[in-house]
Amino acid sequence: MPRLLRPRPPVHRLRQVTAAALVCLALVLALRPPPPATGVAAGPPTVPVTVAAADLPAGTVLTPADLAVVPLPAGTAPAGVAAAPDGLDGRVLAAPVRAGEPVTDVRVVGPGLWSAVPEGLVAAPVRLADLAVATLLRAGDRVDVLATTAGGDGGGGGPPAVEVVAGDALVVTAGPAGDDPGGSGDGGLLVLAVPTATAQQLAAAGTAGSLTVTLGRP
Repeated sequence: MPRLLRPRPPVHRLRQVTAAALVCLALVLALRPPPPATGVAAGPPTVPVTVAAADLPAGTVLTPADLAVVPLPAGTAPAGVAAAPDGLDGRVLAAPVRAGEPVTDVRVVGPGLWSAVPEGLVAAPVRLADLAVATLLRAGDRVDVLATTAGGDGGGGGPPAVEVVAGDALVVTAGPAGDDPGGSGDGGLLVLAVPTATAQQLAAAGTAGSLTVTLGRP
């Protein structure tokens, strides 16, 4: 005698349909591509800063080819920096700069440079007898200035006399060294930060004899 199957209750059928629907929904969600990005997260604000495009020695007359503009995070740019190269075109570097280094007002000859002179001191120009010595000096160096004069009564009757006329003087800027073929007069020229009385002694010593320097720790 054939066995009769008992019909399943509707609740059981509903559960099967619901389970199948959930499986299909999960597959659809898994295979769906991610939504496109609506935007890029904004980074910290930046400011334009003019930097050296290559290593530049002291005495370089700046041109647009020597400079570049890069963005730096706001708040990290040094004071006195130029936002565009236009204001630096034709200015003379008072100290060497490395490629990528911001060119600030104290790096070029001008009022900003003189602000590097400590309070109570004056900026005294000094021309060295040995022009090659200037190539060894950088802004921030400390030097002793030596004056050499003829011995005896000044007629060359004795050995030269050497004396220190400025000790531990701060180098504010070192001009380009060389034999100055163009006659610009910049060869071997230093600007030192010294007391007023020392500046007077340097001027007198430079007139009476020749000057050179020895280097100390900056």
